[in-house]
Amino acid sequence: MTTMLPDHARRSVVPSGLLWCLLSLLLMTGCSATPVSREHRVALAPWEVADTRLGQWVAEQAAPQEDTSAFALLADGRDAFAVRALLTARAERRLDIQTYLMGDGLTTRILLHQVLLAADRGVEVRLLLDDIGAIGQGRRLASLDSHPNIEVRVFHPLPIGRSHLVARVLATASVFNRHHRRMHNKLWIADNALAIVGGRNLGDEYYNASEPRNFADLDMLTLGDVVTPLSRSFDLYWNHGLAQPVGRFHRAAADAWQVLRDELAARLDDEEKTDYFAALRERRDERDRNRLVDDLRWGEAEAFWDPPGKPGYHHTPALDDTMAGQLWRRTTPSEKLSLVSAYFVPTEAGSQWLQSLARSDVDIRVVTNSLEATDVPMAHGAYMPHREALLESGVELFELRVRHDNPDEVAIGVPGTSASALHIKALGIDDDMVFVGSPNADPRSVWWNSEVGVLAISEGLAADFEALVKEGAQPTVSYSVELDAEGKLAWLTREDGAPVKLEREPGNAWRRLNAWLSRVLGLERWL
Repeated sequence: MTTMLPDHARRSVVPSGLLWCLLSLLLMTGCSATPVSREHRVALAPWEVADTRLGQWVAEQAAPQEDTSAFALLADGRDAFAVRALLTARAERRLDIQTYLMGDGLTTRILLHQVLLAADRGVEVRLLLDDIGAIGQGRRLASLDSHPNIEVRVFHPLPIGRSHLVARVLATASVFNRHHRRMHNKLWIADNALAIVGGRNLGDEYYNASEPRNFADLDMLTLGDVVTPLSRSFDLYWNHGLAQPVGRFHRAAADAWQVLRDELAARLDDEEKTDYFAALRERRDERDRNRLVDDLRWGEAEAFWDPPGKPGYHHTPALDDTMAGQLWRRTTPSEKLSLVSAYFVPTEAGSQWLQSLARSDVDIRVVTNSLEATDVPMAHGAYMPHREALLESGVELFELRVRHDNPDEVAIGVPGTSASALHIKALGIDDDMVFVGSPNADPRSVWWNSEVGVLAISEGLAADFEALVKEGAQPTVSYSVELDAEGKLAWLTREDGAPVKLEREPGNAWRRLNAWLSRVLGLERWL
């Protein structure tokens, strides 16, 4: 989630155009971007996909099946990394990567090195990164873009304040109403034959490689018919006017990609003997020897995405014009709803809807972050006022602990030896539908950011997801939030094998202050 700022007045004694250029000079950049050509590109044609090894493998998997799409949940961070690395290594024609953030850690360096090697052997690479994720990374992105087979574009960019996040915050203060809207989509598509959709950005914390904190996250590997609309969504974003070549803002020498490749290789040589690097290599080799995933679940699927122009809107879109509205019309549950969301901000309208479902005998279970675990306490503060009414109606609430009680086991993708926070964005509807994508259950995902996801209709996949939700709701992993006999909130869990009841919400004073401020300032709409 992006940094929130108050909406400042626009009037000034200095003419706005002059103020803009003065700010540009202050931030060490000019008032205009460098002219760079920009060409439209589209996905591979079906016969081109069929001519690749990945396309042929997908055809072999699909041959004995009646259904047209297949899925596999990627809950373990190392599996999610291994599948991305293998798809990159096996791609022959095209690699499309869309992400919100790109960190600078071991996993990112490995994947970027793999991307450069793929480009060296002739694979066309398109990297589409939200402009927030590009802040401070101009040299690396321009170096990637200098490769003849790699093209990098940034989405919804500003030509100023590109060196540091603080500079970006200053640069967007006068245009906050527009530039707090971001492209939050995440896709990894190889040869238009297989695609990964879900919550993971590029960064060590998404692949269990970070200290002291990792994210419990979820991706879904997809193949078959559903990959075609996912590829189409990437093309729509790639060709949209908000997607601009990184070369318009950062330039590099023609051979900069070679320097970057050598730098990455040298750093990876130094890290090759680390325990995590060895574990990643072992996991990748294991997947390579067998197949990408243990079990494919077959069924029907529908891809959803927001219009690519949504982050550039100057207005609040109608619900029917958003991905959230389309998904809501498609997925009203009749028996069961399992919602897993890193940031759960239901708003009054969403809370009333969930309560009405619960009172209609729909079993509703919500798994989200606790105050002690969340990386955005302000979002948690906007969720807090809704808990009592949700619980009274019969909705079950579970809040992930920052550390769980099984240090040698893996719970919903995060090892117990690490502090953890939930980053999953997924829904289970009744016994046959699962949605996995990039949106949280919050106003930001509905109104401001653009998102993408896949709704799968598969009883096997639904069973896999319910097992994951059940694991996340265990008292050794999460707090069960309940109302006691006096109607007060209590947090029930287990520690060292014994039941524990907390009457005060777990979380330090700083987190409580942030949660309180979000309510006092009325920030729910922006979170």
